[in-house]
Amino acid sequence: MFMHNLKYSIKTLFRNKMLIFWTFAFPIILGTFFNMAFSNIENSEKLEIIDIAIVNNEEFKNNEIFKETFKTLSDEKNQDRLFNTQYVTEKQAKELLENDEISGYLILEEKPKIIVTTSGINETILKSVTEEIIQISEIVKSLAESEIKKEIMAGNYNIDYEKMYKEIIEKNQKEEAKIENISNKNLSYTMIEYYTLIAMTCLYGGILGMVAINQNLANMSNNGKRISVAPTSKGKVVFSSIIASYITQIIGLSLLFLYTIFVLKVDYGTNLPLVILLGMVGSFAGLSMGLAIGTVLKTNEGIKTGILISITMLGCFLSGMMGITMKYIIDKNVPIVNKLNPASMITDGLYSLYYYDTLDRYFFNITSLLIFAFIMIYISIFSLRRQKYDSI
Repeated sequence: MFMHNLKYSIKTLFRNKMLIFWTFAFPIILGTFFNMAFSNIENSEKLEIIDIAIVNNEEFKNNEIFKETFKTLSDEKNQDRLFNTQYVTEKQAKELLENDEISGYLILEEKPKIIVTTSGINETILKSVTEEIIQISEIVKSLAESEIKKEIMAGNYNIDYEKMYKEIIEKNQKEEAKIENISNKNLSYTMIEYYTLIAMTCLYGGILGMVAINQNLANMSNNGKRISVAPTSKGKVVFSSIIASYITQIIGLSLLFLYTIFVLKVDYGTNLPLVILLGMVGSFAGLSMGLAIGTVLKTNEGIKTGILISITMLGCFLSGMMGITMKYIIDKNVPIVNKLNPASMITDGLYSLYYYDTLDRYFFNITSLLIFAFIMIYISIFSLRRQKYDSI
């Protein structure tokens, strides 16, 4: 009986065109629109190499820190180089700037000076880099003075200042930052749209659960009336319908993953199995929400579907689907909302795979989704047990 009803329920779900659209077609259509809208955003916003000039006077030639730093930042062999640098006279630098061939130029006199004609991103970057080099120069100078004092106090007055200066510079260059970038290379701010798309697909699976449970309710369908009077286990019939809904939902989610990975070329990173696991748990949470709405609300299926879609879209909106800053605003001002929002739990779990080097937050969201799902299932069971009919 269980397997018979399982097969029957799956066939019934696949024959429902409205269900197939919302759980299979709509996420793929929306994903296609996301790809069309966001595919070139990051490429268009990528920082271009900045054209600058440096006045190649004696002060610059004698300043090893400035020379080596700009040499590294302008190295053509470096794919991430920041500057395209020309070493010219002051007159040539002025002409290049007047002709808009460079964003600005640097001249070393008593103090380094940045000459620009406008105030933009390129000019700000050049200024920031120069200020950072000045800070490094001060550090090197301070270290040199400290080393000289140590040598003099030790009785060594024959100090090789040039050698000492070079050693300090080399030591400073070899010092590496202690902050490690642990985020994956494929991390992209537009990925939040695809995360919310996954969350939406998971929660839309609730429509399947709601329709499946309605098929077993005597006040919702003729099939439910027959089940109510039939000498069969009601629990087995309901359970097989729920399993059929979950299987159908996982098929829809699988199609979305296959489409986004192989057609839209979305890179979910090296943790794809964990992404899929989160999607499966999220689908379970969405299914349970559909069961709760289907059993608690005493109205027709169309209204229930509308309510479920509205709740899902509101949850996705709060988790960043219509604007990537919305999730941040909610988390900052009303954090409890997204802690109860299953869509936010899913997107937050996906984010944690890229932002953190541990899985603590990921499994916290997995646990939160399971707790949410079991609460919804408990509400569904409690509501079903209280249902009585005067006649069927």
